[in-house]
Amino acid sequence: MNSFRGFIQLIWLAVKGKEQDYTTLGIRKSIVLLAIPMILEMVMESLFAVVDIFFVGRLGPSALATVGLTESVLMIIYAVGMGISIAATAMVSRRFGEKNYREAGSVTYQLMLTGCVLALLMGGLATYFAGDILALMGAQPDVIATGIGYARIIFAGNLAILMLFLINGAFRGAGQPHLAMRALWVANGANIILDPVLIFGIGSIEGLGLEGAAWATTAGRSLGVVYQFYHLFNGRHLLRITRHNMVISLAVIRRILKVSSGGMGQYLIDSASWIFLTRIIAEFGSNALAGYTIAFRIIVFTLLPAWGLSSAAATLVGQNLGAQKGKRAELAVWLTARYNVIFMAAITLIFLLFGEYLSAIFTSVPEVISVSSEALRIITLGYVFFGLGMVMVQAFNGAGDTRTPALINVVVLWLIEIPLAYMLAIQFGFAATGIFIAIAICHSLHALVSWWFFRQGKWKRVTV
Repeated sequence: MNSFRGFIQLIWLAVKGKEQDYTTLGIRKSIVLLAIPMILEMVMESLFAVVDIFFVGRLGPSALATVGLTESVLMIIYAVGMGISIAATAMVSRRFGEKNYREAGSVTYQLMLTGCVLALLMGGLATYFAGDILALMGAQPDVIATGIGYARIIFAGNLAILMLFLINGAFRGAGQPHLAMRALWVANGANIILDPVLIFGIGSIEGLGLEGAAWATTAGRSLGVVYQFYHLFNGRHLLRITRHNMVISLAVIRRILKVSSGGMGQYLIDSASWIFLTRIIAEFGSNALAGYTIAFRIIVFTLLPAWGLSSAAATLVGQNLGAQKGKRAELAVWLTARYNVIFMAAITLIFLLFGEYLSAIFTSVPEVISVSSEALRIITLGYVFFGLGMVMVQAFNGAGDTRTPALINVVVLWLIEIPLAYMLAIQFGFAATGIFIAIAICHSLHALVSWWFFRQGKWKRVTV
């Protein structure tokens, strides 16, 4: 009873948030204090996807298909944001391990400048060519007509996406995951309220339809960024930005680009593989694409909490390497991996038993439910391996070794997964089922390869 009460108190401490020295605190306690808010942060992030798809599903298969295609392209923007976020976690955690807090603030300021420039460039191009992008992805004319406004709003609002990602990466690196979690609470709370109001209207106010979902998401994320700025500039935390930090440093930006390039590469490669898979599944009609979109959102809902748990490993690796404690960093990774594998095994059982019921929450079209539930049953057969692979990748990233996961992605996701999916789906005639099989096989292989490279230990010698 006392141990259970102590665990509950530890969870409450994690949610409440308190700055700790994770280079000396017990490893198991450190994992809990970091992982709980990171998991809740990722749950909030995944709720963005689930809430949107829940309301958009009421607008029909064309609207669902539009969201699926736009989301696939938006993955590129996510990739850049996640890449810079990886650099933020690696560099800030290393500086915190060294107890160099002023330099951590300078790194965070340069990260924000870099993200701003990239967001404006990508957002401008994607907004201008929104219609062409949807057509290139295989959207039918009715889908383009329905969704071009949605796509333009989402693409134009990508600055909020990048800021939310990279500043939360800095918070996690500083051992302040509770601030990252609360930023997502603010963003998602606003999105949940605004989605039905802007999509369907309220009272005498007419709804905006699919475009309302885009405005709700963009407004919610922007409010989350405002919350982040408040805590970065109020001077109450070890990670702070003061006027001394607000000077452009090309040397720091070069270091950021060096570390983040591998992180961007990881997610760009991963995102491009998902785009290719989405393009293949679009060949089988809007119902197949809608089912795939629903399954993907449900999968993301469970993968993001697991990713949150994995992120604890990144912070612990970075801070302990900064404190010259490599063995402690490695032990933290193995313990985190054990917990993540257990979590993913439980999710696998849930999807195998209740996949059809979960899919039916988002649509009433039988063909769409069939595709979605099949995707859940097949893809999640590799979930236990996914849990291991996530932690290995986050350990590399926390150490600043972003190139190794990027190279693994090239080989497994491009050279193996895409050809295998095309062969199974088109040449062997398995249709969408072939794509789901390819995903389960290749992401399991990805985890095993990552595990092998981690055991070689070269990540301990990376400097950032």
